Amino acid sequence: MIETVSVTRYVTPLREGGSLPGIVEADDLGTYVCKFRGAGQGVRVLVAEVIVGELARRIGLRTPRLVALDLDPEIARYEADEEVQDLLRASPGLNLGVDFLPGSFGFDGELPTGPDVAGRVLWLDAFTANVDRSWRNPNLLLWNGDLWVIDHGAALYFHHAWGGGVTDPAKFAAQPWDPGDHVFSQHLDLLASVDAQLRPLLDGSVFAEILADVPDAWLEPVPGSASPDELRSAYVAFLSARLGARQWLPQVVSG
Repeated sequence: MIETVSVTRYVTPLREGGSLPGIVEADDLGTYVCKFRGAGQGVRVLVAEVIVGELARRIGLRTPRLVALDLDPEIARYEADEEVQDLLRASPGLNLGVDFLPGSFGFDGELPTGPDVAGRVLWLDAFTANVDRSWRNPNLLLWNGDLWVIDHGAALYFHHAWGGGVTDPAKFAAQPWDPGDHVFSQHLDLLASVDAQLRPLLDGSVFAEILADVPDAWLEPVPGSASPDELRSAYVAFLSARLGARQWLPQVVSG
């Protein structure tokens, strides 16, 4: 499982996003962006963050280190903002911490390391069906001269339909991905070569290793998959089915 540290101080909210993440300090002396289990999107967003973040690392992209933040809701007593108090009280136990990158700034359109990284970001978002990497919200940071990918909670949409039980992996495998609004849509011509490079890096055993990073507390039971390990197997099945298909990969039509 990802490392667990304890929150020692809530510093400030980040009001750019609808889920109200916050900057916190932890007992490992680290500073993190905390994404709360009590936010409206629920814990499946945290699961997606871990899975897609680790997939990014496996295919050579930079993404901040993730930890599980153990939060004592008593910390809410020291916050004046009622909205923050409510969120802290609704989020006891394990929340997601994203390593804070001091001095980083948002992507401004200039790629620091050439177009190959853009192709990898496109492939990652296509594979995970991420719909949140547009110019309105690139979810990319520049830090120490490198591009970093962040905020993957909008990916892996299929698990939001698991309220009635795990659905069919084949449907996700065949679901096309629309790149029209993507911040790197001008680099779609790279996808075929990038796809050939990246597919061999992933398989069912890699997916199982990645799912082992997800805390049991975030793998809430659904009908037919009552245990965390059964949920992990379901995620592995969906990712493996997607990897075994090609319908989701956008095709570049030459004029």
